[in-house]
Amino acid sequence: MAAAFRSSRDVIIRTNDWAGATQFYASTMGFAVVHRSEKMVGFETGAFRLYVEKGEGHAPVFECLVPDVQAAKERLVAAGCAVVEEDASVPRCYMRDPYGITFNIGLTDSG
Repeated sequence: MAAAFRSSRDVIIRTNDWAGATQFYASTMGFAVVHRSEKMVGFETGAFRLYVEKGEGHAPVFECLVPDVQAAKERLVAAGCAVVEEDASVPRCYMRDPYGITFNIGLTDSG
């Protein structure tokens, strides 16, 4: 049986202007900071959590959770998706579907 995909509430953007973006979402938008690390700040927006990551900019990335990231990646590639970026140490894998949407597949929490 194929593993089910389940969306999380997380949306990630990456930007070269990390300081400006985090200031904007905290001050201008008034979103509460719920996560802070060296490379990422997370904000509670109400309907979703917005994570702003340092690095080369890209469009928003949605997240789907699965019990097996590698198996999900293989299934998606076979269905016409392209691997955009992956980090097996997390584990996570950014995929672009045949319709242009980029999303992350991450590991389902077992707890």
